[in-house]
Amino acid sequence: MTLTDPTLPATSPTGPAFADLGLPEALERAIADLGFEIPSAIQAEAIPALLAGRDITGVAQTGTGKTAAFGLPLLAAIDPELRQVQALVLTPTRELAMQVAEAIESFARHLPGVEVVAVYGGSPFLPQQRALARGAQIVVGTPGRVMDHLDRRTLRLDDVRFLALDEADEMLRMGFAEDVEKIFAFAPAQRQVALFSATMPPAIRRVAAHHLTDPVEITVSRQSSTVTDIRQTYAVVPFRHKTGALARVLAVSDAEAAIVFVRTRGAAEEVGSALVERGIPAAYISGEVAQGDREKIVERLRNGTLDVLVATEVAARGLDVDRIGLVVNFDVPTEPEAYVHRIGRTGRAGRTGEALTFVTPSEQHRLRAIERTTRQRLEEIQIPSPADVSAHRVTKLLGQVEERTALGRLDLYRTAVSEYLGANPGVDPVELVAVLAALAVGDTGPSARPTQGDDMDDALSRASLSPERDGQRSSASGSGPRRTSHRPDGALRYRIAVGHTHGVQPGAIVGALTNEGGLTGKDLGKIDIFPSFSLVEIPGGLTPEAFDRIGRARVAGRPMRIRVDEGPGPRSGQGASRPTGPSTHRGERRPENRSDSRERHARPHAAR
Repeated sequence: MTLTDPTLPATSPTGPAFADLGLPEALERAIADLGFEIPSAIQAEAIPALLAGRDITGVAQTGTGKTAAFGLPLLAAIDPELRQVQALVLTPTRELAMQVAEAIESFARHLPGVEVVAVYGGSPFLPQQRALARGAQIVVGTPGRVMDHLDRRTLRLDDVRFLALDEADEMLRMGFAEDVEKIFAFAPAQRQVALFSATMPPAIRRVAAHHLTDPVEITVSRQSSTVTDIRQTYAVVPFRHKTGALARVLAVSDAEAAIVFVRTRGAAEEVGSALVERGIPAAYISGEVAQGDREKIVERLRNGTLDVLVATEVAARGLDVDRIGLVVNFDVPTEPEAYVHRIGRTGRAGRTGEALTFVTPSEQHRLRAIERTTRQRLEEIQIPSPADVSAHRVTKLLGQVEERTALGRLDLYRTAVSEYLGANPGVDPVELVAVLAALAVGDTGPSARPTQGDDMDDALSRASLSPERDGQRSSASGSGPRRTSHRPDGALRYRIAVGHTHGVQPGAIVGALTNEGGLTGKDLGKIDIFPSFSLVEIPGGLTPEAFDRIGRARVAGRPMRIRVDEGPGPRSGQGASRPTGPSTHRGERRPENRSDSRERHARPHAAR
């Protein structure tokens, strides 16, 4: 086997064995324990150079084995008796930091006394400080958190003899250039440096020229097999239909698990919430999700209690889950290199995988750049229709017949069916089975939607982001945001205390209302999103229990604090009395009157 990074598969190269590279015996034993025999191309070139004390620059894609290429020589340079930091690895993201630290720990299994600590933002500072104080020799971290520890003097680099930069181009793209320069300044002048980057733009070359001494330059070209085992497809989907299209794709996919890539954290929240409403076991991660929650979500994805992860590209860096058989690019990646990184999350461990990219009609030119990078033609496919989804579900249902028959315990159902056919002699048994199958997959009639949750598309299409300033919306007869012309008489309108300045997305509001209020998308009317609040029409109103649950729910990290909307109030001289609101509708209790003036809620609440 070839020792590679888990992010993408690499081809099995021919060449020297690990035993030929001059590694210490303890490291050779660890590699053998892991089941690896043949180094990858980057390892075969980088390990001997680093063992000889040379600096290196390595140009290699994710999945070529970079972690072992610098991690094994790094461990060979460590003195286990010295309880000081002797090696520092910088990574652009916390996920990659955790992954690299775990890999180095696995290589050090036969090196007693060697400790590795990962330091990164979004995680408590004190446990990291304690781990450093115990005398860890190897630190793997993100530039920002490493600088935090250096500034607080909880990390000292006086004894560092090995520095590694992993995915240096990504670090600079994320704005860490200044931190990287400062970190180098804290380290001794006499140190060994390994710099790895997927590309070598001028900014990276300047870093190498300034901080590396006569480096050995190693370039490993992309192996075509990193993507040839992945079926790459695309579909032209208008933006407003993407969520419904995604739900149908997931409904007919046979993949164990899927990752959906989006560009922004707001999109991650919106798409993840919409999928959950459709009954799909989904979650989302972005830079705003607490690290503990992120780790729990990834573990659920690994153990099978979660099937779909919606993620931003940065948040998914270093993600290693073999179950992933499908990657969906909800948004076209802005750079072809990012596309290669994304789709490498599938087709793992010798399996085949599929990558689907949603392309709006105006984005099709971006496909050409991706095809030039991957040297493969993407296949255009059509999004499954609701009928396709129902047919897929019926096929899966019928596929369980033989297994269910073997289990027995069907006497009750045989009796019920026999009695029904006896009482209705004109019913064709095939017709009866067809009706039962339709009911089982949720197709309850010609007016029903055959795919679960498609009514969410209606609710989302009725949601709008309003640029109007708070307090400037006129009454229903005025000019404010347009209402639906078919609004039912007596429809209730509710106000919730989140708006687009808080980063809220329509899908998140719809998801919270349906999950907490026991509603469906069809129960919701127009949604208007203002800067600091939103208005939602619910024609049937809310029960007291649903009202209380929604009021306690949080969207975009803020409490919804729902209440019946009473409008902006009468203007001076109009003499109109304030409406009392439908406080007794369906037994709904009136929320406490915390705001008789719209101005009191006109600005976003200050963060506490």
